[in-house]
Formats: sequence, C-alpha cells, structure tokens
Amino acid sequence: MQMPVLYERRGPVAYVTMNRPRYRNAQNSAMTYALDEAFYRAAEDSEVKVVVLAGAGEHFSAGHDIGTPERDAHLPFNRRAGLWWDHSDKRGAESRFARESEVYLGMCRRWRELPKPVVASVQGACVAGGLMLAWVCDLIVASEDAFFADPVVRMGIPGVEYFAHPWVMPPRIAKEFLFTGDRMSARRAYEIGMVNRLVERRELPSATDELALRIAEMPRLGLALTKRAVNQAEDLQGLHAGMDSVFGLHHLAHAHNAETSADPLGGMDVAAMKEAGV
Repeated sequence: MQMPVLYERRGPVAYVTMNRPRYRNAQNSAMTYALDEAFYRAAEDSEVKVVVLAGAGEHFSAGHDIGTPERDAHLPFNRRAGLWWDHSDKRGAESRFARESEVYLGMCRRWRELPKPVVASVQGACVAGGLMLAWVCDLIVASEDAFFADPVVRMGIPGVEYFAHPWVMPPRIAKEFLFTGDRMSARRAYEIGMVNRLVERRELPSATDELALRIAEMPRLGLALTKRAVNQAEDLQGLHAGMDSVFGLHHLAHAHNAETSADPLGGMDVAAMKEAGV
C-alpha cells in the first residue's frame, strides 16, 4: 500500500511530502493523520531545525478528498487534535462538527504552532483544503505554474474551515477570491504578499532547499520564539477568534445544505466543482 505521506530528513531539514499524486494529493483522513505524525516527528527531532511541506507529482494539493476511491471520512481514527468525540457513530451536524473540529480546524491550528519554521513548496493546484496546508506554513515558495483557489462558496459555504483569508491577503482581495471562486495565479499571490518567493517550476526544489537551509543557520530557540511572536501578533489581530466565528458559519452552511439539497456539500461533487471552475 502506498504511504500517503513521505518523510525524509536531510541535514537540518525535514521533508514532509504528500504522496497521493494520482488524486492531486487530495486529503483523505489517512493523509491528514499521516501529516500529523510527520509534523510530530519533525518537532521531536532535535536535529531538525526547518520543515518543508511539499506535494508529490504535478500538484501541491487539490484539497479535501470528496470523491476518490480511498475517501474515508466515515471511518474512525485515533483523535489527537482536541477532545471532541468520535464522529463515525454519530449523525448529522454532531458527526460533521466533531470530525472537522479535529481533522481540519484543530490539526491546522496545531500545525501552525509547530515551534520550527515550516516552508511550503507549492506547484500546480493549491485549492481549498490545499490552501489550509499552505497557510499554516510560515513561508511559501511557489512555482510560476502554481494557482490558488477556494471555490467552496459554490457549495454555499463561506470558505474552508481554516479561515485565514483576511489575514493572508487584503480583505477586498479575499472577498473577490471567495465571491468568484476564480483561480489566483502564483504571480498575483506573490504581488499581494501571500507567497514569499516565485520561481520557475524546475527551480522549485532547489529554491525551497536554499531558503530552508538559510533559515536553518539561525538558532533553534530564536526561530521558535520569533515564530511565536509573529503568530501572537496575528492572533491579537483577530485570527483565532475570527476562525472560531467563521467555523460556526461554515457548519451552518453544511446544515442548510443538508436540509435543502442532496447533501451537506450542496450536491456539488468533484465533477460538478470541476465543471463550474472551468
């Protein structure tokens, strides 16, 4: 069986790679919990000073798994991100809220607090749930062919669960990004400050390595404290409280969809989302 996440340490850098290239690295629960294990491993390893998060194949991540043969949202896993109960034997909002509090909002918040710098290396699609993974990283290096999108408003849902949009981009840009569901090019993402470095596709691995190794020259505690300082400043600007409030709106949308349409996703499956985005 193919491992959903690969882990490798080279010198002071740990490389965490999503490994479902056949499905554009769509995030099922198996991948999410494997990412959690990998981040814990990097945090515990004293030799690791920087972490790189990447995606195997042509794309960083097409988002949450809403339709591959390995979709496993109904299965139980050993919960680690919070104290919500197992979702797999519950129904309705009780099940969905418990699961998404764990695997989406809870895990992303904890990964953001990993006390070592994390650099995202992004190529191809970085869509919806893929944004969440890139945004928990401290820096983003993107290739010219990368694109970013959060099209879930087409489902009647106000953005993905880790709602960092008004903090990673100006509010009016965030509104346009969500209202239209259109793709944002890597160039545009760089211009608005969401991406740190923009490189040609063939240069992405080397450019990411160069940046990670440059950061690794700094003292480990200095890096950890600096990361904490900037994260605290974002929280003082309302990031944490804002996410809590939008998470509630997110689940109101799921509940509305469940009452008025085919399912909590508003009847939008992979094919429908792809067609709407063309």
